[in-house]
Amino acid sequence: MTTPRDRRPPPRERVVLAQRRGARRVRSRVEVQEQTEIGDAFVRGLIRAQLGLALRVGGVAATALAALPVLFLLVPSIADVSVAGIGLPWLILGVAVYPVLFAACRFYVRRADRNEQEFVDLVDD
Repeated sequence: MTTPRDRRPPPRERVVLAQRRGARRVRSRVEVQEQTEIGDAFVRGLIRAQLGLALRVGGVAATALAALPVLFLLVPSIADVSVAGIGLPWLILGVAVYPVLFAACRFYVRRADRNEQEFVDLVDD
């Protein structure tokens, strides 16, 4: 017969669901520099974001500029208005367009810089 002191628990055993031999940590900066598939995907994502931004800003600016001749055609009384002896359509096309284009360009540059900073933050993590 065995006494309670003679009974020993079985030795502990470590249970591992899966061995991770050969698993590597993703090093994004190295992946981009070495132009691997992962790095290529990162760069393609940045290029896609920059292209989408350029197309959206350019499309809005082109639509706004293309709408001016349509406006002048639909409202012919605008041609009769003059400011300081210069017709309103000429003032709009010659003066008022540039601040709008400047604002669009400024928006584009700021957003493009933000895209690039997000890319750098993603790669550095």
